[in-house]
Amino acid sequence: MRVDSWIWSVRLVKTRALAAAACRAGHVRVNGERAKPAQALKPGDEVRVREEGYERVVVVRQLIRKRVGAAAAAECLVDNSPPRPPREFVAAAGQRDRGTGRPTKRERRDLDQLRGL
Repeated sequence: MRVDSWIWSVRLVKTRALAAAACRAGHVRVNGERAKPAQALKPGDEVRVREEGYERVVVVRQLIRKRVGAAAAAECLVDNSPPRPPREFVAAAGQRDRGTGRPTKRERRDLDQLRGL
């Protein structure tokens, strides 16, 4: 069973193309080694998928060929992922009124200072 196909079928990524791209980019590791999209997978392998500053760590329990529902997908893996870091509270940046045009240089500096840039 291919790695990209399995991580797509157990719903770790949204599409198979994204799964293959993640493998090519080095975001997927199998047993600690960087995985290519067509790498063979077997039960007992540890798969790490990195996504937006968070790493999912799963152990393959069962191989499936087709994408299944979330309940059935949960039976095919053991999730050993650490808890997600809390989302940082970001203050909403000021919204400009419609039709007021582009911000001036002074307003841009004030917005950047407000955002902490």
